[in-house]
This record gives sequence, C-alpha cells and structure tokens, in this order.
Amino acid sequence: MIPGLSLIGSGTDSCWIDSRQLITMQNYKTIDMKDNCLVKGFYIRSSYNFDYGYGISAVGQTGLITQNKFSEANIGIELRNSNNKVYKNYFFNIRGGVFMWSSNSVVRKNEIYVLTDQIGVGIFIAALNNNYTPLVDSNNIMTIHHGIETSLGASPIIKNNFISATTGITSGIGGNLKIFNNKIYAEIGYEGIYGNGSYRKIINNHVAGNFLSYGISHVGPGDTVKNSVVTNSAGGISVWNNQNVTIQYNNTWENEINYYGFTADTTNLSVDPMIVNDDTTQGDLDFHLQKYSPLIDAGDPNILDKDGTRSDIGLYGGPYGESYVYQDLAPKPPKNFSAVVDSSLITLTWKRNTEADFSHYRIYRDTTNNFQIDSTNLVASVTDTFYYHLIPPGVERLYFKLTGVDNQGNESNPSEEVAVILLSVRNEWKPVNNYILYQNFPNPFNPTTKIGYKLKERGYVKLYFYDVKGELIEVLVNQYQEAGYYEVEFNGDGKTELIKVKNPFVSGVYLCQIIVQNEKGIPVFSDIIKMILLK
Repeated sequence: MIPGLSLIGSGTDSCWIDSRQLITMQNYKTIDMKDNCLVKGFYIRSSYNFDYGYGISAVGQTGLITQNKFSEANIGIELRNSNNKVYKNYFFNIRGGVFMWSSNSVVRKNEIYVLTDQIGVGIFIAALNNNYTPLVDSNNIMTIHHGIETSLGASPIIKNNFISATTGITSGIGGNLKIFNNKIYAEIGYEGIYGNGSYRKIINNHVAGNFLSYGISHVGPGDTVKNSVVTNSAGGISVWNNQNVTIQYNNTWENEINYYGFTADTTNLSVDPMIVNDDTTQGDLDFHLQKYSPLIDAGDPNILDKDGTRSDIGLYGGPYGESYVYQDLAPKPPKNFSAVVDSSLITLTWKRNTEADFSHYRIYRDTTNNFQIDSTNLVASVTDTFYYHLIPPGVERLYFKLTGVDNQGNESNPSEEVAVILLSVRNEWKPVNNYILYQNFPNPFNPTTKIGYKLKERGYVKLYFYDVKGELIEVLVNQYQEAGYYEVEFNGDGKTELIKVKNPFVSGVYLCQIIVQNEKGIPVFSDIIKMILLK
C-alpha cells in the first residue's frame, strides 16, 4: 500500500485476499500497510503454515483496520511502533490475533477465536519501556491458550473484555498494567489473571469457571487488587510477595482456597455474589448483580460507579462499568434434595441456599410423579435443611419437590423431584433420587418377577433380558419415558416377544440390562442385574 490509500472490499463473504500460495518465511506479509491507510471489508487468508504469515503488518504508521476477517496465519495483525485503530474485525483458525510492539494502538470490539492446536494468543503486547499505553477494550477472545499476554515494559489499559482461555490475562516483567472490568471465564483453565513483577491495577474484574490454579494469581510487589470477584476455582486470590501490595474490597466464593499468601482484611469478603446467571446450562452467563446482592456499594469508597454512588464489587462497578437496574430475582432451586427412609419415617434433606435475602423453604408432596406444585399439595414451610415426614397409610408411592422463598416472597423453581416407592410385594419403602435399576423381586423367581427402575429425567429407555451366555432373549422396554419410577413384569414361562411359541426357560442365571439415552441421544445411564429363575 502507498500512504493515504483506502483499500475497501465489498465484504468478507465476497471479497478475499488469499496469499497462501505466496507467503514464505522471507515474504511473510499479505498486506504491508503504510501511513494513514484504511483496510476494510476483506477476508484475508495468509499462509498454509502457522509458523509464519501476517495478514496485515503496520509498522510505524497510523490508520484504521476494520470489519475484516482473518484466518490461516501466524499473526492476523501486527502493529509495530504504530498508532492504529483495530475495530470490529473477526479472527479464527489462527495462531495469534493482534500483536503490538511498542505501540499506542486502540484494539476495540474484535472477535478473536484462536482455537487451533498451535500454542497461540489472542492479543500480545510488548514494549521496550512503559511509555506505551495501548488500549484493549471490549473484545471477545476465546483461546485454548492465552487470552491477552503482555511482556517487557508494556503498560496497556485492558478493560471490558470477555476472555475464555486457559490463562485469561498474563503479564511479564515490567510495565504498569491497568486491568479493569474484564470477564474471564473457563470451562477448564489454569489461571484467570497471572502476573510476574508488574505493577498492576486489577480492579472490578470477575473471574469464574473452573481454573485449576488461582483466579487472580502471583500478586506481587506494587500490585493493587480491588473490587474483583473470583468464583468456583481451585483458588481465589494468591500472593507470592506481599511487599507494597494492596488487596481490598474483593469477594472470593466457592473456591477450594479463597485467599492465599496474605491475611485478608475485613473488606475482603467470601459471600454469594448473587449474580443474575452463573449456570452455563441455562444460556449465557450474566454477571450483573441482583437487587439484594451483598456486593452492591461494598467496593472501595474512593472508587465511584458511573451513577456516582460507591463502587459495587464485581464486573460492572467503577468508572468503566455501567449503570443498570438491579433485578429482584427468585432464589436458585434448592440443591441435593434427597430422602432416607426408616420404617414409616421419611427424612428429607438438602443443601442450604446462600442468597443474602433468603427466607425459607416450601415442601410439596403428591402421589403422582411430575406433579405441578400449588397450595393444595404444600405440606410444610421450614427454615431448616431437613424435614421429617410420616408415610400415611394406604399409599404406595410419594413424590416430593422443594422450593426456596426470599424475603420479598419470590419463590424459586422446584428442585428435582424425589420419589419414595413401596417396592411391589416386598412391602419395603425405598427413596428414589437418581437413575437406578433395582434388583428384581422376587429373586429367585418362578415364573414371574418384577423389575423396577427410576429415571432422573426424560429419556429413551432400553431394557434387555439375556441368558447367561449373553444372547438376547427379549426387549422389555424400548421407548421414551418421562422421569419417574417404573416396574416391568417378566414372565419366565417362555411367552416372549422374540420367542413366539411357548418354550419355558430352564432354571439358571439370567441378566437384565438398562440403557438410558437423553433427548440428544447421549447415553446417561447403564446398569446390569443378575436374576435367578429357580423351578
């Protein structure tokens, strides 16, 4: 390109620049961008080899790179000694997204997916001294390695990014990093924010997921960690050298170790943050605080939210956060609801809810499974995490559900249904809390027996009957069934689906196998029992 040139494509679907046949180690740039240029609207494919090939290289220049798509390259965009704007680009199947060397560029609102098997990084920042302060703002970064990595004297402002990576943000020796309001998440990762000697300000971040080390790790001399949240990892906040460190007004929750390497003062909390949604099975994560969260106005009083009030602890507090209406949501459904039966007494237990505005529990009971809760089947309201219930005479099965209620009267969705079943002629009550294949009764049998099983959720059920050699004799069940308890009677007189004529079975050992698949066709349960026919 020549200085001042605007290179505008008609869109990434129809306008491609493909240099994969041309790029070599010596000739490694698809576009060599000059001063005050614009590149917009291209799909840029650079190299067949992830060890070399740059999509756009801008050295010592200013300009705008926007609305392009980059793939198949060692680096999508290289910014060296430059002050470019990189805005709304899309990167995938690439080793590195944006690399900045001694640059004051702005990298904003890009989608970066570094999901190759190659070791890569979403955004890499390095500088020879800390006079360079690039801005990395509001990018979505997903990688199986590093999300954002800094080195040497780089002093970027890293704010409002969503990062899903093995290591979210990592910093090397030198530099004065400002890490504000980033959402860092991993299904399985190693560390959320990791430092090594940098004077970092880590403020109003939320690290969540399943990090095998610490959410905020290797805090060292001169570091400041405030108003941040770490949840559901092996560790919360870890210090390796507490010289001149400031760690205040943070919240770590449900980590194996919440604080390590220092004595946390009273401003550092360990409470349920009460965010809107932290369940990946129920849609997108939403780290906004609920109305009665204990993190509201609990941050550093010298840091203000956008609305001028004292900062919240968490992702949306502070001057780089946002003003929003706190939702008054119902509690989460109670967890670990289970039953134990002793004679005619049922003991129900569950895990205590942790919401700050939680009030009590409601217990519902019916004699049919998958029942709808209402006032007619409400049997108790309790504040404890256990309940004793006598089995009334004349019933053969009972089903229970549990809800939580907060101080404002909001009621949660019901827990998983728990069943207590009188097992056939055995006159024995059994709790049913999961997928179970029960031993047939009677056993030994002649000629009939009943086989009971429980489904935790709706699924496709196959119930097979085999002889001891493993040869299939009959398919007892082969259909979708709702959650609940079921019994199937097996007749050993030889009248089966596969053997149409009467051919009584001989005495011996037989096998019954259950296989349950969920509605996506994925096996979720399998078990086998031995049955004895004795004539």
